Amino acid sequence: MQQRPLIGISTGDVNGIGIELIIKTFSDHRILELCTPVIFASNKVINFYRKAMPEINFSYQSTKDFNRISHKQVNIFNCWEEDVAITPGQLTDAGGFYAVKSLTAAAEALKERKIQGLVTAPIHKKNTQSNEFNFTGHTPFLKHVFGANDVLMLMAAENFKVGLVTEHVPISEVAKYITREAILSKLNILKDSLIKDFGIDKPKIAVLGLNPHAGDEGLIGKEEEEIIKPAIKDAKHSMLVFGPYSADAFFARNQQHKFDAVLAMYHDQGLIPFKSLSIGEGVNYTAGLPFVRTSPDHGTAFDIAGKSKADPSSFIAAIYSCIDIINQRHEYEENRKNPMKKVTSSILANAVDEKIEENEG
Repeated sequence: MQQRPLIGISTGDVNGIGIELIIKTFSDHRILELCTPVIFASNKVINFYRKAMPEINFSYQSTKDFNRISHKQVNIFNCWEEDVAITPGQLTDAGGFYAVKSLTAAAEALKERKIQGLVTAPIHKKNTQSNEFNFTGHTPFLKHVFGANDVLMLMAAENFKVGLVTEHVPISEVAKYITREAILSKLNILKDSLIKDFGIDKPKIAVLGLNPHAGDEGLIGKEEEEIIKPAIKDAKHSMLVFGPYSADAFFARNQQHKFDAVLAMYHDQGLIPFKSLSIGEGVNYTAGLPFVRTSPDHGTAFDIAGKSKADPSSFIAAIYSCIDIINQRHEYEENRKNPMKKVTSSILANAVDEKIEENEG
């Protein structure tokens, strides 16, 4: 049997709901039957929030050495020792600094193969920005750290997946990033991920248009005719891909259920229907990386931070998705190891000796 995977967890903004979600999620020790959690934080930060939720039974062991990781309980990997000024619900420099510290420690553990997957609690785009961390979110940071040519932000729920061509880009600049090459790159990552990470042999993918009514044959913008349709035509040589569809009508008619995934052109076009229809069970998955990274489909929620009101459903789904995708990748790789050897062994095992009779003269 495959050993339970070590799943790293970054805290996100220490003033947001991330640590509360972590405590609520791992207070149910049944999850230890499926994975070994390693939380990149400090005892002091964890204890601050644990004391605020005395009704929740959350226990852990603390370490600074991966050789001392316990597979029988939650592990806190101490990334810092100093006291941190925690002010729940406030956007502070300290909140961003320690969010990045947790994330970079987890990313380093991934590079060194100390952990097999990563679940990231939410960060805030504003207070994480610095000369050392000049990224608009987790996805571009992890793409940079691991030198990936391209990655795909993929929102996943049961039977409903939405990928994005552009991510955190101002609406006024979206169109310039919609290119034939970008669409083809995202489609290829999406197809490969659906096959390897989600076990869908021949995925069907829908592509949305950029403009209202998918451009109305060029009357409302030229991107569909000049960029999106040619990209879809190119992609049809290697995958089942359809569109472009008008985004409003597509989701209003529940067309997403006829496809294994949808490729949206920009953030809100994909995430508004996804968050509205996934009912709190959505997960943000970064496809195209050499490892598995998931996160909940929401932000830091400063308005309820520190009030023990945060719903852990999406964070729990992110943990289970991380485990499932790791196991699915393992199964995919196992099934493709020297397939001729497996076929030959199977044939020989079922072979019946044939008696060869010589013709008598």
